[in-house]
Amino acid sequence: MLDATQNVTRSYLDRRVEEFRAQVARRIDGSLTEDEFRPLRLMNGLYLQLHAYMLRVAIPYGTLNSEQLDVLAEISERWDRGYGHFTTRQNIQYNWPKLTDVPDMLARLADVNLHAIQTSGNTIRNVTADPLAGAHADELMDPRPVAELIRIWSTDHPEYQFLGRKFKIAVTGSPNDRAVTGAHDLAVRIVERDGEIGYTILVGGGLGRTPVVGKIIKDFLPQADLLPYLEAVLSVYNLAGRRDNKYKARIKITVNEMGLEEFSARVDEAFFRIRPEFSGADQHLLAELQEGFARPALAPRDTEAYDAAYAADPVFRAWADINLRPHFADDHAIAMVSLKPHGGVPGDASASQMRVVADLARRYGNDEIRVTQEQNLVLPHVAKADLPAVFAELKQHGLATANAGLASDIIACPGMDYCALATARSIPVAQQIAEALEENEVEVGELAIKISGCINACGHHHLGDIGILGLDRAGVENYQITLGGDAGPDMKIGEKTGPGFAYDEVVGAVERLIAAYLDLREEGERFRDTIARTGAEPFKTALYQEEAQDAA
Repeated sequence: MLDATQNVTRSYLDRRVEEFRAQVARRIDGSLTEDEFRPLRLMNGLYLQLHAYMLRVAIPYGTLNSEQLDVLAEISERWDRGYGHFTTRQNIQYNWPKLTDVPDMLARLADVNLHAIQTSGNTIRNVTADPLAGAHADELMDPRPVAELIRIWSTDHPEYQFLGRKFKIAVTGSPNDRAVTGAHDLAVRIVERDGEIGYTILVGGGLGRTPVVGKIIKDFLPQADLLPYLEAVLSVYNLAGRRDNKYKARIKITVNEMGLEEFSARVDEAFFRIRPEFSGADQHLLAELQEGFARPALAPRDTEAYDAAYAADPVFRAWADINLRPHFADDHAIAMVSLKPHGGVPGDASASQMRVVADLARRYGNDEIRVTQEQNLVLPHVAKADLPAVFAELKQHGLATANAGLASDIIACPGMDYCALATARSIPVAQQIAEALEENEVEVGELAIKISGCINACGHHHLGDIGILGLDRAGVENYQITLGGDAGPDMKIGEKTGPGFAYDEVVGAVERLIAAYLDLREEGERFRDTIARTGAEPFKTALYQEEAQDAA
């Protein structure tokens, strides 16, 4: 069934590519104006950014194999500038393609069953999931079969290609929720109740100019009801959602204006009407998908080489302590591959780096790579015995920075360096902060810094321990700081601190916040623990102490 699905997908992708090739030709010869071409290119993931076109490629639920990553590297060299940018929604973006080359890029993607469909526009976007799915020791169930079921259902769904606004769905199978589910229009959390697997459904989350944490609309939904229930939610939103103002068109606004109780009642009414139309074919497909995503049979390995390297090499030991995550098999580990070298561009990977990771996945990682919401890569199934060799290869190619989850593991949107919507720079701010914090970030420990270059919040600044939002104030960049955000299962929107800072003041402001944390924290506390205990006031005092001294 999976092979047959792939064949159907390839035929479908080929048709889409040739259709878009004809549309590009018509745009170039003038038969289509830019206004006429815009909705057609957006349907194929092609944006017109500040300096050039940008192609956004979907990486469904953040999962790649080595051949696919090799092709992504090839595309960056043949038709772009030799690198790709991994995003917070498990996509990859190419920032410099020529319009005439985009159909060829899409055709090459189709060779490895990848595409750019529904990575833009007012439709159901790329379905995201826990990047450590199928590997982490804390997982109740792999969420990727559910994510794939939703992807199949939503791709070219005739009713939901022209929604009021974009619609984002995330799935997690872990109670620790690494999929940022509360920030999505709709989220599926796999749960267990009385021995039965089902889903908790959240609705109405989202960031942007109106940040909202998603609300539970269904505490426990049986597995067989998933697609009809999602269909019901989308149908209610599609009819009731506002279309008079794009800033008020997301489902979070619909739920807020209608009230969760009324919205839920309408969904239930639609569900009972829709449910009989589902004959069970979706559950047969889900069962086949679950079989296809079964946990890999990993041969037992001894850990002597790992233990010896860990004891003898302090650099390897630091990387292992910071960048490894617990695997369901004790003799294996999940290796986080940082795309955040100190002073580098967050989320960027060169073609050669992509090929290195692909090769490591082939040789040591069960041929799997993941893309995280933090703009990093993951080798999810690495025997501990092989980790010294993996580390050595990563180090040789600038991919072994030991900072996963630390202060320099900064999320940053492209900002004003690329994006036509941005009002301030993000990348240079991230680079400067990472360089400034390099010396003491291990002492600081776990700390999430997130930066957005405009109110659309692509850098998830609302959810950072320290969030930074770049705005335009009378033609001058001004950076607003928030504190206490949390992207986890108990999601929290950060609190605004007060007046913003000039571009050249941001690094100093962050350094003062971290100094206050080191002074205030109690043993074992993370930044978020300290601020939850003390409140934000001591941090605000430290943040604005220079202004207070100047005023005095």
